[in-house]
Amino acid sequence: MTKVYQGSCLCAAVSYEMLVPPKAVNHCHCGQCRKSHGAAFATYGSVLRSEFRILSGASDIKSYPSSESVLRQFCAHCGSTLFWSRIQGEYTHWISVALGTLDTPFIPQKQKHIHVASKAPWYELPESYPPCE
Repeated sequence: MTKVYQGSCLCAAVSYEMLVPPKAVNHCHCGQCRKSHGAAFATYGSVLRSEFRILSGASDIKSYPSSESVLRQFCAHCGSTLFWSRIQGEYTHWISVALGTLDTPFIPQKQKHIHVASKAPWYELPESYPPCE
């Protein structure tokens, strides 16, 4: 039996499910991710769009094109950051999910910090953190 991973926004207006565990779990330190989350970094995991479903609140999802190739999505009611995806180029068939919105427990087998050159100057990576790029 395959485990289904479910998640939702803060106000529960939007809910979703992933039919497989997320892959490519990254803690992103780029300026856009920091601003969209209001935190030192954003943690995302990716799944193929064919393995992802919005269960409720599709009309409550607002989109923001943060660059030519990236679309960020959030709840129009509570503002929770939910997803980002490429709208052109490679990987348009994947969606990246903000893992802080998961309701189902999930422990990734691998994870890494990315764009650490852009990290917040007040945040120090502990030595025990997974590999960075």
